[in-house]
Amino acid sequence: MAQALGERSSQKAAVQEATRAPGDTSTAALGSEGPSVTAASPQVERKIAATTWRPRHLAWMLSLPFLAFLVLPLAALVLRLPPERLISSLSSRQVVQAVALSMATTLVTTAVTICFGTPVGYLLARRRFPFRRVVDTLVDLPTVLPPAVAGVALLMAFGRRGILGGALGAWGIQIPFSWVAVVMAQTFVASAFYVKAAALGFAGIDPALEQSAALDGAGSWQVFRHVTLPLAWSALLSGAVMTWARALGEFGATMIFAGNYPGRTQTMPLAIYLGFELDLNVALTLAVILVGCSFLVLMVVKGILHREVHEGVGG
Repeated sequence: MAQALGERSSQKAAVQEATRAPGDTSTAALGSEGPSVTAASPQVERKIAATTWRPRHLAWMLSLPFLAFLVLPLAALVLRLPPERLISSLSSRQVVQAVALSMATTLVTTAVTICFGTPVGYLLARRRFPFRRVVDTLVDLPTVLPPAVAGVALLMAFGRRGILGGALGAWGIQIPFSWVAVVMAQTFVASAFYVKAAALGFAGIDPALEQSAALDGAGSWQVFRHVTLPLAWSALLSGAVMTWARALGEFGATMIFAGNYPGRTQTMPLAIYLGFELDLNVALTLAVILVGCSFLVLMVVKGILHREVHEGVGG
C-alpha cells in the first residue's frame, strides 16, 4: 500500500509539473512554504476550460431534442399559414365571433375566479380545520379530471334533468348551451390554478408583518388590503394569468355542457375543431391567435415577476 501511495504522489507531482508554466510561483513550485493563493497560469486555465465545456455542451445536446419537439409543431402552424391567408381569415365572421366570445368569457371567468377563489386560497393557507386535506384535494381534482368528465358532471348538476336543473327551470333559468355555461365550464376546469397560486402566496407571507399592522390599529380588512394583498400580488397575478390561459384553451367541458353554437357558445378551440371540417384556414388562424396570445401574456407576466425578484434581491 505504501508503494501505491508513493506512485500516486509521484504521478500527482508529475501532473503539477507538466501544467506549471515557466516562472510559475504557485504553491506547488514554491513548496509547502509558498503562498496559499496564486493566479492560475494560462495553460492551467485552458485545461480547466477544456474540462468544463463538456458538461455544458452535453446538457445542451441532451436538451435539444425536447426543445425541438416543442418548437417544431408551433413553427409548423406559422409556416403552414401564409400571411395573406392569415389576414384574409382574420376578417372572417366565424373568426371574429370566436375571438370575441373567447375573450369575453375568459375575462369573466378570471374575474369570478379571483372573487371567489381568493377566500379559498386564504383559507387553505392560513386556517387548519377538519377535512382540510379533502378540501385541498377537491380544489385540485378538476386539473386532473378529463375535460369531458367535467362537462358531463356539470350537465348532470345543472342540466334540465340534473340535480338543480329542474329547480332552475321552474324559475325560467336555463344554463346549458348558453354563454353562462361556457363561463361555468371554464371556471370549473381552470380555477384551481389561481386558488393554488393564491394559497402559496398567502402562505409565504411572514405573519409578523400582519401582526405589526394590527398592533398599529389596522383592522382585519385593512391588514388584508394594505399588507397581505401587496405582498402576495405576484402569486395572485401568476395564478390569474394561468387561469385565463387555461380557460382560453378549454374545449371538452365546454363542448359537452355549452355546445358548439357559432356566436353563442363557440369559443376559439371549438371553432378550430369545426374548422377542420369546413375551413382549414380558419382553424389555422385561430390556432395561431391562441398560441400568440398565450405566449405574449406569459412573457409579460414572467418579465414582471423577474423584475420583482431582482428588485427584491437588490433591496
